[in-house]
Amino acid sequence: MNLDSGTIILLVVSLISFLGVILVGVWVLRNQSASKQQGRVSQFVASSENRPTGRGVAPSEDKTDKKLSGFRDWINSSLSSLSSHQLRVKLSSAYWALTDTEYILLRIIVTVLGLLLGWLLFGNILAGFFLAILAFMIPPILLDRAIAQRQRKFQDQLLDVLILVNGAVQAGYGLMQALDLAVNEIPAPASEEFGRVLHEVRLGISLEDALQNLGDRMASDDLQIVITAIVINTQVGGNLSTVLESTIDTIRDRMHLFGEIRSLTSYSRYVGNFLTLLPFIAGIVIFVMSPGYFDNVATEPLAQMILLVALFGVIIGNIWIRRIVQIKV
Repeated sequence: MNLDSGTIILLVVSLISFLGVILVGVWVLRNQSASKQQGRVSQFVASSENRPTGRGVAPSEDKTDKKLSGFRDWINSSLSSLSSHQLRVKLSSAYWALTDTEYILLRIIVTVLGLLLGWLLFGNILAGFFLAILAFMIPPILLDRAIAQRQRKFQDQLLDVLILVNGAVQAGYGLMQALDLAVNEIPAPASEEFGRVLHEVRLGISLEDALQNLGDRMASDDLQIVITAIVINTQVGGNLSTVLESTIDTIRDRMHLFGEIRSLTSYSRYVGNFLTLLPFIAGIVIFVMSPGYFDNVATEPLAQMILLVALFGVIIGNIWIRRIVQIKV
């Protein structure tokens, strides 16, 4: 098979992009455990407290780590203008072993790779653009999903953390000691997040700012109540145990009310999901019963337009129903 110069160039660029994705993935896997052990400080603090010192490490491994660290610093400085505060907060919330600039670079590589693969596999630049758009949208979707899962787990652990902290305060511990006890006793992600709070305080950030950083990462209304109560108690004084007990009772009532609301709106959510899937189910049944029923969709622009409008209407309807049944507690 003869290949022209354009195809060869595309193959070479695709191979380079693929190797770039592999190298970034290997680097992430190698540094993920070290990042978790350091208990990554939030995006507002550049931690140098727990960096490896090189003791007990072979010279070749030390040189390799230095090269990787220098390459990483070069990437961060080169692409820093493309980043934003919101992206740094989101990456910090997901607890990914990636900096904001590395995430941007990985997203660019995946997008270019999708464009080239679509062009080569289907022989059409439009297919390449379609795969590139998909590849460009996948990293933010994965990031938002990781954030949502982590915030949900943290929300489920918040009441246990407060009960443990309150018990420690009643036993005579200070707030920082009680938080340190919770970090040692509660599993992740609550232990990791409160560990970051303690780390920031030890680096000189005020407790109020450290807790506010935690609130920005977790985006929880219940956590915001806890932060407000602790900050007010720290500023004006008073019995911290009484404040924590009142906060625990408030959060319990909110959880009970939220459970009742979810049970009352479960039928509406079910109907919304069923109505969303119903057109697709009907289309599959019609295609099985009469395979030639949709032949005109491939040739008639009007049928294609009607299909796109119907798909858009289904998506808008599902979003509308979700917004209706989404009640803030």
